[in-house]
Amino acid sequence: MKQSALIAVLAIITMSISACGGRTTEGQLAEGNGSVSSTYSGTVDYDTYFTPERLRIDLILAGGQGRQDIYLSALSREEAAWAGSPNSLIDPFGYGDYYYEAFAGDSLIFSKGFSALFQEWLTTEAAKSTSMSMTQTIWMPFPKQQTKLVIYKREYEDNRLYPVLSFNVDPQDKLICREAKNNYPVETMLDSGDPAHKVDLLFVAEGYTAAEMGKFRSDAQRFTDYMFSFDPYKGRENDFNIRLVCSPSDDSGVDIPQDDIWCSTVCESNFYTFYIDRYLTISNHSKIADAVSGAQFDAIFVIANNGKYGGGGIFNSYAMGTSDNERAEHVFLHELGHSFAGLGDEYFEKEVAYEDFYNLRTEPWEPNLTTLVNFETKWKDMLPADAVIPTTPNDSTMDGTLGVFEGGGYMYKGVYRPCWECRMHHNQMDEFCPVCQRAISRMIDYYVR
Repeated sequence: MKQSALIAVLAIITMSISACGGRTTEGQLAEGNGSVSSTYSGTVDYDTYFTPERLRIDLILAGGQGRQDIYLSALSREEAAWAGSPNSLIDPFGYGDYYYEAFAGDSLIFSKGFSALFQEWLTTEAAKSTSMSMTQTIWMPFPKQQTKLVIYKREYEDNRLYPVLSFNVDPQDKLICREAKNNYPVETMLDSGDPAHKVDLLFVAEGYTAAEMGKFRSDAQRFTDYMFSFDPYKGRENDFNIRLVCSPSDDSGVDIPQDDIWCSTVCESNFYTFYIDRYLTISNHSKIADAVSGAQFDAIFVIANNGKYGGGGIFNSYAMGTSDNERAEHVFLHELGHSFAGLGDEYFEKEVAYEDFYNLRTEPWEPNLTTLVNFETKWKDMLPADAVIPTTPNDSTMDGTLGVFEGGGYMYKGVYRPCWECRMHHNQMDEFCPVCQRAISRMIDYYVR
């Protein structure tokens, strides 16, 4: 780390960082059941509180099972304009394993949920005996005045969000970094209008050499065409802008550790995450943040130049998949369902099965999963009044009928999904079920307001 950057970090941290314990207080998030219980209402005037630029917040998530800490690493002012809607500054969903809020005085001016690969690592066997750390970057519009940020973590025991870190951001601080992270070309593939009222989907090239950028453009176009051929994306092309970060790697391909294949790539992605053969991720989230620092985005999809089956998607963080597998387009839509709309996995078979991934005494935050603890917040309103819950699988209910089917979220028992089959259940399916379609549509509507 450069000495100037280190000084900046220390200066920022000493402003007012404090560890926050206990339950969330009135006016902050309380329940993690897919709804926000904030006492704040109304809208926030963007021009009163924010400039057009973007604030990048680099975090370090550290710990092991039973303990997790979050630290501030750095703040940066990015010249790329904030792409979100000025009418959607307060998160209405309450999704994510983490959450952050920004306050100007006593006024809540921004909030958003997110998840992180680190949270998944905490569920592994290795986390029982080893502590480690991972980077995570979050963004918000750049503030005009001193702003307090509070970051929350969702606890397994009660599924509530608890504050774990708070700090002040002084927009006049000369030590907030303004260095450009790269000079990668950003190209527009679909321009439907003002980014503030569109879903800005950003494709990032991973494992493409400079000579392979034509292939990257073609792969991104193929994925885009596929997305708009299925509901609820079909017919909503005018609600999207599609951009490309043409980030060349030294090597073609990605790391496949189980086959002793190692490649020098922009985002340092790898298969075999948590020793799962098909799980393709990027453990150093700062690499993605650097790659996209010059582009506008609401959602990020990293295309890995490889033919192996696999991918990954993390809510409001990123999604990724390979370019050349025969099911690459299927994986793309599935993983985007995670990262963009907060959808949970509906499968529960074989090596991904857990006994206690979800706490059955609480309601999952994902909109397409339920433990029936608070089913009223999920898709109960989409069922007939006389629906039998749970739904018994038989010939009449396994044909796309909306119901409440046991098995989902990596668990055989106690977690329920909306349909017998869905794109979030397995990648042989083309269509999303009605519940997932509604969740995706709601997220699109949120960004285009």
